[in-house]
Amino acid sequence: MPVYQAIIPYPLIDPVLLQVGPIAIRWYAISYIVGILLSWWIIARALRNRSLWRNPPFNGKRPATADDIGDLVVWATLGIIIGGRVGWDVFYGTILCSVSPNAGFCGGLPLAFLTNPVKLIAVWEGGMSFHGGVLGLAIAIWLFCRRRRLSLLTIGDLITSVAPIGIALVRIANFINGELWGRPTDVPWAMIFPRAPDQLPRHPSQLYECFLEGFVLLLILQFCFRVLRWHERPGLIAATFFTGYGLFRFFVEFFREPDAPFLGWFTMGMALCVPLILAGLLLYWVALTRRPARLPA
Repeated sequence: MPVYQAIIPYPLIDPVLLQVGPIAIRWYAISYIVGILLSWWIIARALRNRSLWRNPPFNGKRPATADDIGDLVVWATLGIIIGGRVGWDVFYGTILCSVSPNAGFCGGLPLAFLTNPVKLIAVWEGGMSFHGGVLGLAIAIWLFCRRRRLSLLTIGDLITSVAPIGIALVRIANFINGELWGRPTDVPWAMIFPRAPDQLPRHPSQLYECFLEGFVLLLILQFCFRVLRWHERPGLIAATFFTGYGLFRFFVEFFREPDAPFLGWFTMGMALCVPLILAGLLLYWVALTRRPARLPA
């Protein structure tokens, strides 16, 4: 049996940033808020940059106004929150708990959803699915673009070009919370997470995700957007986000401790990445084969 030894101590940071009476402001909530607001600010700046929209299919016409994006923030926030929770209920609370009913987080799920329906919305007990949040965000963008008669692919490119900011911040919050830890390891940067029941040194997989799915993916997308100008083929940026995130997350799953056994070595996280990668490949095909329509004057 391998001998594990932690080299880097886990930094104990209070998950609660500020406590005012019964109201607790947590790093996890702050990560969502800051990620959304910072993304909004960057998109607004991009829309004001005339050089990004001078070529076809835009021909000097911006794809949306600052007011459009401000209103979209509300829709996107609701989509992320509702989609993230519904996704957890379906993917983890129902499917994964049906396969591995003895997992610690299941607590009688999915039957408990019927006997105690409040569990469907019990985010205070933990449980948000990133993949569900992406689906909820996609639906919100689709509905918003239909209502405002905006280009779905172009707005999708704008949103996904900055989406890794929120991913990076949420993964940092996961690290602060000491949750979603990695598998046992003897690498020099292994850490012992206080909430892990076996107290073995583990991969800080939250930071791997922060780096790959957050910082690296953000650099790739911004390079494609601002240097390669892939936004001039609507859908390419979104395609790169979906495939990039799917591949990075699939890779990190080899280092992340699964929530519960799913299909042998094939984790639920890996399974959810497959349709994301396929969606990205489909978007590549759409973006590269369709003739971009010129925006209305």
